[in-house]
Amino acid sequence: MASTSASQAIFSSPSPEAFLAPVDLPNAAAVVETLRTLCTELLSRRRTKTTSPSSFHVKCCRSLIRTILVISILLDSCCCNLSFSEFFTPTALLCFKELYLLLYRSKILIDYVQGSTSLWLLLHHHTISAHFHHLNNEFSTLLDVFPLAEIQFSKDDDVQEHIQLLRKQSNMPKKLSISDDACIDVLRLRLYYFLNEMENGRIPGRKELDTFFAGELGIASAKSFRAEINFFEEQMVNHGGDVVPTASIVHGLLALLRYCRFLMFSFEDEDDEPEKWRRRSMKKGLISKEIAETFKTIPKDFCCPISLDLMQDPVLVSTGQTYDRSSIERWMEEGQCNCPKTGQMLLHTDLVPNQALRSLISQWTTANGIPYGLIDNVDCDFCAGKGAAEANKATVNLLVEELANGTTRAKAVAAREIRMLAKMGMENRACIGEAGAIPLLGQLLLSEDIDAQENSVTAMLNLSIYDKNKSRIIQAEACLGAIVTVLRRGHTTEARENAAATLFSLSAVHDYKRRIAWEDGAVEALAGLLSNGTSRGKKDAVTALYNLSTHNDNCRRMIDSRAVAALIAALRCEGVSEEATAALALIARRHIGAAAVGKEAAAVAGLVGVLRSATPRGKENAAAVLLELCRSGCAERVVKAPELASLVQVLLFTGTKRARRKAASLARVFRRCEGDGDGAAASLHLGGLGVGYAFAGDVALSSVSISVSVL
Repeated sequence: MASTSASQAIFSSPSPEAFLAPVDLPNAAAVVETLRTLCTELLSRRRTKTTSPSSFHVKCCRSLIRTILVISILLDSCCCNLSFSEFFTPTALLCFKELYLLLYRSKILIDYVQGSTSLWLLLHHHTISAHFHHLNNEFSTLLDVFPLAEIQFSKDDDVQEHIQLLRKQSNMPKKLSISDDACIDVLRLRLYYFLNEMENGRIPGRKELDTFFAGELGIASAKSFRAEINFFEEQMVNHGGDVVPTASIVHGLLALLRYCRFLMFSFEDEDDEPEKWRRRSMKKGLISKEIAETFKTIPKDFCCPISLDLMQDPVLVSTGQTYDRSSIERWMEEGQCNCPKTGQMLLHTDLVPNQALRSLISQWTTANGIPYGLIDNVDCDFCAGKGAAEANKATVNLLVEELANGTTRAKAVAAREIRMLAKMGMENRACIGEAGAIPLLGQLLLSEDIDAQENSVTAMLNLSIYDKNKSRIIQAEACLGAIVTVLRRGHTTEARENAAATLFSLSAVHDYKRRIAWEDGAVEALAGLLSNGTSRGKKDAVTALYNLSTHNDNCRRMIDSRAVAALIAALRCEGVSEEATAALALIARRHIGAAAVGKEAAAVAGLVGVLRSATPRGKENAAAVLLELCRSGCAERVVKAPELASLVQVLLFTGTKRARRKAASLARVFRRCEGDGDGAAASLHLGGLGVGYAFAGDVALSSVSISVSVL
């Protein structure tokens, strides 16, 4: 089983050339030339610098490349022999096709070994050695049956001698293979011994770890440890946790590597790391942008009816409708007892995984080259085991000590590492918070160092997902003010956006909403980001404003800080109009809020636009705001809005149950205004609209479902 999984890791998603010989080449000479090109590429691997500093599989690679060198000489002779290269016998053609497949498999294997790290090669030594052994045997078999007699070699050509020598070498028993394997097994046992020690709550000593990693594996610098850590993380991402050895062991090794890196080397040792990290973040941002653009073409059935995003974990509710788990759980936590799509009462709150739909989504994302569950935007919680937890705890203590007493550069590195650890599960977030990292990160938020600020605010965002850390952030002296300062004047766009997301995360606690809103400059900065930010920035800002709007005491603050104007402007912005409408519906429930919305010239036109093209939920909230505007004395402006009458009529027949009730109330407003004439409409007292408008006085708003991503 392990061997099979490792083989899949090596040959995962190869090009078709790995299994199909070229069939579109015009003649035999072209076939030989194609093989020569492939040989040349493989022989260049001799000068390629490998990721691994150890000597694992170096002998195997060299042996395979020597075989390819002999084959390259054979192909050169074929090119010189015009009669042979112009025509292939069936036997020769079959041999050359098989040669192509073997060369391409060799390319995949050599690339895999040269791109892997020492620890990874140690864990998969037997599987990789088996691949080299099989390739060696297949090359030997091919050379045995190759029709050398059909090639007229020149007298000075020593190809036949090379091939005969190669045949003898291929058939020789490998006398050292047993002892080599025994040494590898000893190293692996020592590695698992370290993991077992951590499982029992004992962290190996520095000298013992240095002897093993530096002396035996050649991992002797902060840079090489960083390469190991990054490679293991990439394997977990690429294979979705389905790795060999098991995910829990890989996470344990990751934790051990991270601990060793900061135990054995200075925090300043990674001189080129900030620039690499910045390029890596920029690259991920571009990938996220590309994926966001593909969301426009996602099949409707794959999108959650609540969040409108691609469902990561589709589940069925009692009515038979499917939602993303995080969205429907948030809906239920808010006290909603009905199905968001149908309006029917839920018979129970059990959620059943929709495995069939999840499989279809996975197939679609694979076919379209879209990663399913982006690592930089998805919480990667896992059950890492006690060993990883102990190693992470020891690492956190080192990082917190450096945050307290290190240099500016060391603090930036420590903040970055805490950011990464906080991505990996609630247990890590709890450990970091208990170790006292939050006040120290708060001090780093105002650093002039770009990397220190960006990593500290993102670490704060990741930590805030854990509820107890929310209170630690709020209670830490000047921490909330520092987050707002980053939001207003952060060095980078990412820092400002993550500060906005942090405020949203903190505002999930009702008692903190008022404190956040009344923090000097907080709402103004969110409104500014909503008006002038990037697409992601606008999304972060509008979700935070929506959450703050759910507290009744914040209505006046929203008005005074010009957040209402920013929300109205956002009604015309694709991607945030739904949340902006929901926030305005909350604000308009208060008389002063409705009056403030009514004073904005673009309010009615923007709400009509939402009625025209939004989701059922957005239309429902837009109708609620329009009703409140009528109630606050803006009925004449509302009824005169172009297209509104026809949109209300459509909503009466196609809207949700609540939306239809609001549309009926709006229709009564229209009839009342028609009966009183245009002059009377302006002074219309909406309290006399009777039963139809009674629903508007008790507006049941359609909430939005928003979740916080770790970064």
